Amino acid sequence: MKRSMDGLTCAGCALSAVGATAGPALWLAMPRTQRHLGGGFENEGMDLTVLFTELPLVVLGGAFLPLLVFTLLVRAAGRRRG
Repeated sequence: MKRSMDGLTCAGCALSAVGATAGPALWLAMPRTQRHLGGGFENEGMDLTVLFTELPLVVLGGAFLPLLVFTLLVRAAGRRRG
């Protein structure tokens, strides 16, 4: 039992790390974000406050949302076995 929990813990941490890096990458690819970071016509709509408001929420959401789904799936699979 201890080994499977260590493996699940490692998988959860890896999933959280992947989500924390994939979330901002996806956020940066959005047209709205590119416009706010200077991608608009002649810097139209440039707003660097998104780095302080949206980016931390995107990183936290990217880290915790996959971890939450993984936890729910592991618990559901554990209930079926027991």
